[in-house]
Amino acid sequence: MRTMTGQPAAAGSEDQRGAPRAGATPGRPLLPGQPGRPDVFTFGETMVALRGSGPLKLGGTMNVSIAGAESNVAIGLARLGHDVRWAGAVGEDEAGQLVLRTLRAEGVGVSGASTDPGAPTGLLLFEPRLPEVTRVHYYRAGSAGSRIGAGVIQRAFSAAPPRVLHLTGITPSLSPTARAAARLVLQLAREVGSLVCLDVNFRARLWTAEAAAEVLREWIPFVDVLIASDDELPLCLPGGGGGGGGGEGSPGGGEGSQRAKGTAGANEDLGAEGAGAGMGAEGADGVLGADGGMARWASEQEGATAPEGAGACGDAVPFPPQEVASDPAATVAAQARLLLDHGVGEVVVKLGVEGATTFTHGGSLHQPAKPVRAVDAVGAGDAFVAGYLSALLDGEGPAGRLERAVTTGAFAVASPGDWEGAPTRAELGMLGAPPGTVVR
Repeated sequence: MRTMTGQPAAAGSEDQRGAPRAGATPGRPLLPGQPGRPDVFTFGETMVALRGSGPLKLGGTMNVSIAGAESNVAIGLARLGHDVRWAGAVGEDEAGQLVLRTLRAEGVGVSGASTDPGAPTGLLLFEPRLPEVTRVHYYRAGSAGSRIGAGVIQRAFSAAPPRVLHLTGITPSLSPTARAAARLVLQLAREVGSLVCLDVNFRARLWTAEAAAEVLREWIPFVDVLIASDDELPLCLPGGGGGGGGGEGSPGGGEGSQRAKGTAGANEDLGAEGAGAGMGAEGADGVLGADGGMARWASEQEGATAPEGAGACGDAVPFPPQEVASDPAATVAAQARLLLDHGVGEVVVKLGVEGATTFTHGGSLHQPAKPVRAVDAVGAGDAFVAGYLSALLDGEGPAGRLERAVTTGAFAVASPGDWEGAPTRAELGMLGAPPGTVVR
């Protein structure tokens, strides 16, 4: 394993720029827990998820669940013992009731959620096409979740200001009203002193890289903890291009341009945080290939492919080609330092099967992924975020935050479903148990 500066290091070691302070909190100090003040507040769209047993056109059985990037994180945090509130809108339908009922059952507060009688709850379909290839289709245009308004979110947030506000880059892509709601809650978080965590979760099927960059760069001054895959960082960098016209079919134009959870098949070992750490809860509207990478789904795409070495963000922010080609790790480190210089307290970069690295003003720290047997290739990124925020709330330093994040990510990879495999606090130590262990 090597640090981001290219120097040999042991797992969890710091680079030569110095070790981040043990127990340090990124950005402004984390507010102490108070009665009635939740640990985390988040909002976004949660959909009903149907998982088929084979090709959809042939019919067959389907399992019914829910999925949403923000609610996945909320469930993961609740299982680890934290007080979490989720706000969003669901339709006045049975699907919406399933969303709310499931979140309540998992210990997530939903008093700030609203019901929209004029729009349905969104729908997500998982279609296992081959043993190691799954297609994902979602139907969310005009859904209740996409119509969420700023007033609803303002009331929900202000009713119980949280210690941490967690947002993703999915919500502002849904509609102008959802974008306005997210912008407003960022301002509210600053006023009350809430720590802000942003998981980029770029979705090219929902908006272009140029549009995403315009919004995310405006948000950066509010962000204390930025979490992104290495190919998402350019979307957040100040200056540079606006994304190079990165729409569908541009470099990174498929939602599958984010890394998938791993690079091995279901019967092989892979790193927990895995490549799909950049994916959000509902997965990509694409194809999960046997190599674990998210291949673009040719239909509904313009067919362009990324140039060699290009990430999901294409040429959003140009860097010297020789630097990218010779040392991609140095490029990531330089991008992270630029974001730190522009006010972000901590930059956490998910590196797929290579684990994750956190950058602070005190230095950088790398944590390898946990090797596990892959079962399902959806939800690792959200589980990673839940673990990271959990350890942050517990007062852990950078090493402890990364360790818990890759552990919770590993549980997600080793279990079917988006959030179903999220561990409880008591289960965190099970990952290192030898094969065949029976816990009595």
